[in-house]
This record gives sequence, structure tokens and C-alpha cells, in this order.
Amino acid sequence: MGGVSVGVLDHFNIRTRNLAETVRFYEDVLGLEKGARPNFAFPGAWMYSEGKPVVHLVDISPTSEPQKPDSGVVHHVAFASTGFDGMKQRLASKGMKFDSRQVPGGDLWQIFVHDPNGVMIELNYEAAKEQGAAPAEMADDIGKQ
Repeated sequence: MGGVSVGVLDHFNIRTRNLAETVRFYEDVLGLEKGARPNFAFPGAWMYSEGKPVVHLVDISPTSEPQKPDSGVVHHVAFASTGFDGMKQRLASKGMKFDSRQVPGGDLWQIFVHDPNGVMIELNYEAAKEQGAAPAEMADDIGKQ
């Protein structure tokens, strides 16, 4: 295809009627930072990780658009992360329900947590770069019905 590439994931967008609560989750729970956003004609926020706006939030509360209950056919959104034990402690200290597991083979550790809109967030950690005890290895699909 001569130099054509989709590239890497840039960001994901959440349309929410709970903007303040959603911003709080991405800031206080996951540690992202609210940052600069273009002067769109609609309210929202951009949440940054390592200098990149990876989560775009659109406030639909001024509209009649209904709040969707979860992420629909998009099952989850994943981040390549660092600090597995620290994130588990952070989530526990904030009373967040989460699941941690090891991908079969042991190279990847994961944490799954839901944002206030029901979007499942997957945090992936390279086992070789992490400290502490490995989580249980799980071969089943998280979040399946």
C-alpha cells in the first residue's frame, strides 16, 4: 500500500451528560490532566496524558441527546501504562471497583475500571517493567455477557 498506515490511536471521545463527574474521574482516579481545547461551539473538555489529549469529552447536557448507558459495540479503551501496584493502590484508596489480571503467558498485566459513563478502561502494564506480585492469570474474556 505504498506508505499508507492507519497509525496509532490518537484519542477517544465520550459524549456525556455528566461532564464534571467525568473530568473528575479522569483527573482524580486515572491521573490525566484537563488541558487546552479548541474553542468549539459546544462545551466539553480534553484530558491529557503525557502531553497528548487522549480523551475528548463532549457535554451533551444542554441538548436533548440521551446519555448512552455504556460504550456500545466498542467494548473498552486501552492505555499502555506504568506503575501497576501504584494504580491498584490509587483505585482502592478512591473506592473504585476494578479487576486486575495477567494475560496468559505472563508478559502483560492488566487493570480494568469503568468511568462514570460505563466506559471500560483497560490499563496494560509490561510485566518485565513492573514491581511486586503478579496478578492471577486469567484466560477468560473480561466483561463478556
